[in-house]
Amino acid sequence: MRITKSVIMYDTINMRLAASDVGGIDFLAATPSHLSDVGEHYYNGEVVISGDLNGLKVTMNRYQLKLKNGSLCKWYLGNNFSTMGRGDTQRAIEKLSDTLHLPIERASITRIDVADNLLTKHPPDVYFRHLGLLRYAKRLEQPDGLYYSQTDGKLCFYDKNREQRSRREAIPELYNRANVLRYEQRYLGRIASKLNAERITGATLYNERFYISVLNRWKQAYKAITKINEINLNFGMMKGKQRLYQMGILALVQQTGGEVQMIAQINEAQKQGILTNKQAFDLRQSVKGACKCKKGLTVQSDAIAELDKKIDEAVSHYR
Repeated sequence: MRITKSVIMYDTINMRLAASDVGGIDFLAATPSHLSDVGEHYYNGEVVISGDLNGLKVTMNRYQLKLKNGSLCKWYLGNNFSTMGRGDTQRAIEKLSDTLHLPIERASITRIDVADNLLTKHPPDVYFRHLGLLRYAKRLEQPDGLYYSQTDGKLCFYDKNREQRSRREAIPELYNRANVLRYEQRYLGRIASKLNAERITGATLYNERFYISVLNRWKQAYKAITKINEINLNFGMMKGKQRLYQMGILALVQQTGGEVQMIAQINEAQKQGILTNKQAFDLRQSVKGACKCKKGLTVQSDAIAELDKKIDEAVSHYR
C-alpha cells in the first residue's frame, strides 16, 4: 500500500449515465455480462437489471445506468485508507469505462464524498469535544462520531478504525495502532448548483481547477465550525464588571461541559416552558458572546491547533 503525505480524496461517488449521453446504447443488452450477482425486477412496468462490480452497485433500465453505494477509492485501490488524488481519480474513471465498455467520463455525478484520514495524537473523540456549532447546520453527536446535517449535504467526523472494526474489515498495518480521524464532506443533492457548475461529470472530477475548488471547500467547511477552546480564568484581565460577567459565564459553560452542552440545556428549558423565547434567545446570545471573547480569557485547545494544522497540510499537498 502506498503511503504519502495526507491527501484529500474522493470516496463514494454516485453516477448516472443516460442513454442519450452514449448515442442511445441498449444498457440492458450490453452491460449485464460485465457484472456479478445479476438480478432482474420490474419498476413502473419497466425492466430493471442490477448487479455488482467488485463492490460498486450497478442498476440500469433502457433509459439510464447508475453506479452507486460504493467507494470508488476502495474499488480502484483496494481500500479507502489509501490516498486517491486527482490522478488516481482519472485512472479509476478510465478503468470503469474500460470495464463496462461505456464512456463513464460523460456520466453525471449525483453524489460526491470528499474525505481524508488524519493521523492524530489523541483518539478522535478528544477532537469532537472541541468542535462546536456550525451555522445553518444541525450538530448531531452519535456513538460513532460527530455529524453536521446541512441542506443536501453532511459533514462527518468519526473514528475510521472503529468503523473498520465494526464492519469486520481489515485495517492496513500502518493505521492499525494509530488514531485515525476521518473527516468527510458529503454532497448529497443539487451538487452542480452547490459547486457553481452547470453540470458535473466523471471527467469534471479530475479537472484541476474543479479539484482544487472542492479541496478548498472541504477546508473552509471545517474552518466555519466554531471551535471550543480551553477556558483559562485569567484574573489579571479582570478590568471591570463586564469582564467579570464574561468570566462568570465562561466558568459556568466550562462546568456545564462546553458551549454546545450549555446551549442544549437552554434550548431544553425553552421547550419545557421554563424559559420564554425571549429569555432563551438572550441567554444563548450571552453564552455565544462570552465564548467568542477569547483574548486573555481563553486559550486555544492543543487538539484544535493540531487539527487545524493537519487540515491545512491536507489541502496544500494535493496532486
